[in-house]
Formats: sequence, structure tokens, C-alpha cells
Amino acid sequence: MAATSAAPAAPWAVAADRRIPGPRDGGGHPGGIGRHPIAQNPLFWLALKLLLTAGVVVTASIIVERAGPLIGALVVTLPVTVWPAYLFLSLDHDPAYLAASAGAGLAVNAVSGGFMLLYLVLAQKRGVLLSLGAAVASWIVLAALVRSSTWTLAGAGLLNLLVYPLCIVLSRRYREVRAPRIKRLWYELPLRTALVCSLMAAVLLLSRWGGPGTTGMLAVYPISTTCTMLILHSRLGGKASAAVIANALWGLAGLAFALLALALSIGPWGVPTGLALLLAVSVSWNLSIWLIRAWKS
Repeated sequence: MAATSAAPAAPWAVAADRRIPGPRDGGGHPGGIGRHPIAQNPLFWLALKLLLTAGVVVTASIIVERAGPLIGALVVTLPVTVWPAYLFLSLDHDPAYLAASAGAGLAVNAVSGGFMLLYLVLAQKRGVLLSLGAAVASWIVLAALVRSSTWTLAGAGLLNLLVYPLCIVLSRRYREVRAPRIKRLWYELPLRTALVCSLMAAVLLLSRWGGPGTTGMLAVYPISTTCTMLILHSRLGGKASAAVIANALWGLAGLAFALLALALSIGPWGVPTGLALLLAVSVSWNLSIWLIRAWKS
């Protein structure tokens, strides 16, 4: 009697604790990392990845400083950390790992809506340390709760569809505060770059020991939004900072669609297509929000 073979699992259904082989153990990106001694040094690749990411973040920061709350918020919520994270992970892991990581990140992305809403409410009357500290603590707790459950792509997508419209409605009255255009101080770009590079290093290093769920959770932490809260609240006050963050909720809602596109496409169509869709969906969403708001005004 012939044995029946089980149907292949979907790319996003990889178990959260499963370890996908990387270049060191024969899997991951085809061709390995090359034969040159420098290319075989993992510190070389880590430094290169961090430098490239820093360049992306610095460029985005320069654009933000020349824009108002809406445009600045939409630029901040572009995937300037998420996209490089998945790009570099694609060099070390196979498409199944990235699809599972994107699915886990999609569920955790919903947590960022509550994180931002809590901050902008507290920022109306509280200082930066209390407002930001409480928001970050809430993100850690809620992200851990989300990670403790198994999510399908449909369930993770539905969670985002419930969270972000609610947060956008509740934050509507905080969006109208006008934040003056400001000139950056000398330490702002180095601070933002250092924080983003720290997150990127954590994602890349922990991905070698943790599963795709842990990697996905770290990859979608809103580090650029956190830096914006810290810098703007200290300089402009809580209400002006909260206006930017309230507008930024629209951008992170679009990131959910981008992560969904990555998780669905990377398996059947490959890594380049998946990464291209991640970037294209996010940029198109933010551009559409800006055009709609400009047309209404």
C-alpha cells in the first residue's frame, strides 16, 4: 500500500522555533559569502549592513527635517529599517524563513498602533521620559503576548485591520496641532543612526539563534518612530510631537499591507519580488495618503 505524502506547508506556516540553516551551515542564500578571507569574516558583513542601513536612515532624517507633521510622519514610517532588515536576512536565510518572519512581524505590527496611541495621549501632559517609557514598556508586554499565540496570515491581517482604524479615529483630534519646521541639532542624526544600527545588529545576530518569529518581532519594532518621539518631544513639546505620531499611524497601517505582500509573494515568486513588493506597497500607500490629504485640504 503506497504511503500518502503530506501536503507541503505554506511558507508562512513555519514553526516559530524552527531554525532555518544559514550560510554557515550550508543553507540560506545560494553561493555562500564568497572565498575571500574578508568576505568570510561575519564582522565584515555586519559592519557593511549597519553602514548601509545608517545611510538609509540619515537620508530619511534629512527629508524629515524639511517637512511638516504629515509629510514628516509619512517619511518616518517608510520601511527604512524593515526593508533593510529583510534584505540582509535574505542573504542568510531561505524564502521560507523570511515568509514566516514576515507573518510574525505582521501580527506584532498591530502592537505598534497601541504603542503610538498611548504615547500621544500621555504626551499631552507628561514629559518625554514618562510618555516614551510607558509606551515602550507597553510595546514589549503586548508584543510578548502576541508572540505567545500562533497566528495565521489572515488572523494577523485582521488584527491590524481592527487596531489601526480604531487608533486613527481615537487620535484624530491630536493631528491638528501645527509643529513648526525645525533645524536639526548636531546630535540628532548620530543618535537616530546609533539606535537604528543597534536594532539592526540585534535582528541580524538574534536571527542566527532565534526562530523567524523572534526575528520578525524585532524587525518591525518602530525604531524610527521612537527616535522621532524622543527628539521632537524634547525640543518642541509633547503636543507637537504627538501631532507627528498621530499622522504616523496611517503609515504603519500601510506597513501591515506591505508585510502581507512580502509573506504571500516571497515563496511563489522569490526574494527579489517579495522585497520589491514590500517597498512598493509601503511607498505607494504613504504617497496615496499624502495625495488624499492634500486634495482634501
